[in-house]
Parts: sequence; C-alpha cells; structure tokens
Amino acid sequence: MVAVNLLLIVIAGYLLGSIPTAIIAGKLLKGIDVREHGSGNAGATNVFRVLGWQAGLLVLAIDIAKGFVATKYASQIALVPLDISPVYLMFLGGVSAVFGHIWTVFAGFKGGKGVGAAAGMLIALYPVAVLICFAIFAVVVATTRYVSLGSITAAVSLPVVLWLLQSYYGKTVEAPLYWFSIFVAILIVFTHRSNLGRLLAGTENKFGSASPKTEP
Repeated sequence: MVAVNLLLIVIAGYLLGSIPTAIIAGKLLKGIDVREHGSGNAGATNVFRVLGWQAGLLVLAIDIAKGFVATKYASQIALVPLDISPVYLMFLGGVSAVFGHIWTVFAGFKGGKGVGAAAGMLIALYPVAVLICFAIFAVVVATTRYVSLGSITAAVSLPVVLWLLQSYYGKTVEAPLYWFSIFVAILIVFTHRSNLGRLLAGTENKFGSASPKTEP
C-alpha cells in the first residue's frame, strides 16, 4: 500500500507538470501551435517571443505554480500513514512535476525545459535560494539578453547559493535539497544543450528579437 501511495504522488505530480501551458496559450490566444513558431519550444520563453510578454508571464506563472502545487500538495496524498520524511515526499512530487513539464504526456513527451516547474518546486522547499537565483537570472538576462544563459547560470548557481547560505549564514540546508540542487543544475544544462551550442556559435536568439524556428 505504501508503494501505491508513492506511485499516486508520482502520477499526480507528473500530470500537474504535464499540463502544456505554452501550447494551450498559443491555441487559445492566437489559434497557433507555439512549437511551429519562434524557437519551436513549448516553454514560457518562446511564448514571450511569439505571443508577447503578457502571455509569457502568464505561462511562466502557471508553470511555476505547477511545480509549487505538486511539491506542496500532491506530496500530501496519503492512503495510508507513511513513515517517510515529508521533505522526501515533497521532493518526489516536485521532481515528478519537473519531469512532466519536460516530457509531457499531453504533447508527445516534448514540453518545456523545466525551469518554471523547478522554480516552483524550489519555492516550496527553499524560497530564499530561489530569490537569489532569480536575481542572478535577471542580471544575466538584463546584461546579455540571453534567457537561456540566464536560466543556465541561475541553475548552476543554485547549489553554490545553498552551500553559501549554510556555510556562511547559518541556514539549515538538508542534504537531499543540496543534492537535488545539483541534479537540477545538471538537468537544466541538459535541456538547454542546443542553446549552449548556439551560444558558443553566436547564433542564439536574444530576448525581444524575432527568430526563425531553430529547435524541434
């Protein structure tokens, strides 16, 4: 029964994360599939590019909410009492949402890049670290106009930020959160591997500029 309970948390988190908000926004607002425009990615950044900043912010907010709700509430599904730390259950629900966001069952297992859902998960677990990483993201995007570079930099900064908070400011960071932050950094770099190639080649799209479809 415990295994069934854990499976329900995984399923609930995954389905929440799988809601294809960028695709839905494109269909409802302009009757288009955002995967056929801009970068071709079903994520908030491409919605900003194709549908405008209002739609982009809405999609980003919903993506963050998916990760937050999966972490905070899907993890509380309990058919039987579970002798497992709530933190581990929150991780389970949140990671499932991130996977659902990247590999959504509702769009041929091709979704966004996981940044929004991961941010929502981390807001539920450690909001201070997220605020710092968001500031890093904002500075990088403001100075370079590369959203992908901002996302990668913020993700890679997360484990460093957690370590600094614990080592120099006396904040408690549980070991699972620290190791998960390393996993998130690796995952975000992996989902942005094509962007990294274009950044190195000098062909990456800058925020606010129109661009042809470059990703499948």
